[in-house]
Amino acid sequence: MTRSDQILDFYRSISFDLNTLDSDLNVLNPFSLASVEQTTVLDQFYHKFYSDPEPRNLILGINPGRLGAGATGIPFTDTKRLKHCGIDMSEFITHEPSSVFVYEAIEAYGGPSAFYNKFLIGSVCPLGFVVKKTNGWINFNYYDRASFVKKLTPFLLEQIKKQLALAGLNERIIVFGTGKNLKFLEQLNKQHAFTPELIALEHPRYIMQYKYKDRERYISKYLEAFSL
Repeated sequence: MTRSDQILDFYRSISFDLNTLDSDLNVLNPFSLASVEQTTVLDQFYHKFYSDPEPRNLILGINPGRLGAGATGIPFTDTKRLKHCGIDMSEFITHEPSSVFVYEAIEAYGGPSAFYNKFLIGSVCPLGFVVKKTNGWINFNYYDRASFVKKLTPFLLEQIKKQLALAGLNERIIVFGTGKNLKFLEQLNKQHAFTPELIALEHPRYIMQYKYKDRERYISKYLEAFSL
């Protein structure tokens, strides 16, 4: 079984206890209810970049958002960036600012083939969440509610360990997010020692929203971490 098959099997076999959810939350699972095209695109992406036994370094984001991995199943990859990878998706179009920055960094690294040959991007929680507000459902991060993340922690630890095994290298984990995402991982790693080192980078969404004019500096910081 190639690494691509292992990754696809992981995503499609994620089992989540819906009783863990609070009444105003819902799970965003881009794998269980995927359309034919979403399934095809996911297969194309992972078979294109991971059909080999070579190990990768793991990068962990937070959890899928509706316009990126929540739509495509691929972390930090909206439908427009899929096209940059040579994969077309016609069913719908999504644009995620975080995806824009990540692919700017990927391009600076040498392009998708060079990048995905060395790295596997995952998420602390590979499933996303939405919370019900008066204006509809909006993105919800796994750490946004202390009582929720406490219930979720055993599930998250299991997913992190599985993604480390899928990546194949464990010298370090690169973390997208220097705030709550990093704090949670530091605490969890202190208890369970699943990796020797966490390398934190500012989250792409933060950069695009608050530091857009300085993004070249952050791309340089990303490239430095990718080169370790």
